[in-house]
Amino acid sequence: MRIKMPHIPYIANKIILDISNSNFVELKDNIDKLNHNAKILLEADLLQEKKLDERVKELLEEQEEEMEFMQIDRKNMFWLVKKKLASEFGVILNNEDRHNNLAHLILKDFIENDFINFSVSENRVKNLIFSSIENYLKNYESIEDEVSEKISHYKRKLIPGSEEYELVFDKLYQEELKKRGML
Repeated sequence: MRIKMPHIPYIANKIILDISNSNFVELKDNIDKLNHNAKILLEADLLQEKKLDERVKELLEEQEEEMEFMQIDRKNMFWLVKKKLASEFGVILNNEDRHNNLAHLILKDFIENDFINFSVSENRVKNLIFSSIENYLKNYESIEDEVSEKISHYKRKLIPGSEEYELVFDKLYQEELKKRGML
């Protein structure tokens, strides 16, 4: 699964929780600083992909008439152009490779900023960060389904997309994350 902007604070929290709960990493600085830096790196990655997507859209719009004439599927063409330009934008499209790269960048940042000490190989700490990202994304859908199910049993029916629904959803979502030790 791909990381989306609303996931970033939760993923950053999960990474910091897992690091602080590990028996081989010592935090040398405030948890909030680590969390902030992890968020910045995750956001930068998503923003870079957004720039790539915008460039691909521009290129496709320039060729719109020709694509229509040749009856080319826009969705497939988008993906082909995106794959072609991804390396130019520094975007990794394979989710597992991308998450691994993010874990490496986060670890590198933590080391350079002297936020952590560890008594094992860097690879083991990187794998811990990678696992945090992957575990959050695997649990996300089940948590979302569970929260939606709870909301559907409310006496007063909430309309999905409404402000009230979003507030209740967010509150229940955070409670579920806390129950699972992810917040």
